[in-house]
Amino acid sequence: MYPVRRQISPHAARLRRDMTDVERKLWLAVRNRRLNGFKFRRQATVGPFIVDFLCIEARLIVELDGGQHGEAADAPRTAYLEARGFRVLRFWNNDVIESFDGVLECIGRALASR
Repeated sequence: MYPVRRQISPHAARLRRDMTDVERKLWLAVRNRRLNGFKFRRQATVGPFIVDFLCIEARLIVELDGGQHGEAADAPRTAYLEARGFRVLRFWNNDVIESFDGVLECIGRALASR
């Protein structure tokens, strides 16, 4: 099926502990089933990758991208995740800062269309 590991790698544990301000802001909005009743995990391990936010029941991954990301660099990662049946939504950090409600609305639409 798809390898989602419950155990947390040391790298994922560090990412959870050292969340960026943007990740923290989104996490506060989606944790504890706050967004349309769906459960999200943060810094979840899927195959060889650690994804920012994962909703298993909707098969949705939300990634927040900073300056180190780019379409060409992230394409193999996205292709791997999509090949395993996940929908991947990517937002730039600036999107979360400048249009937080729009980001939540987009995630909410993706959850509804699962």
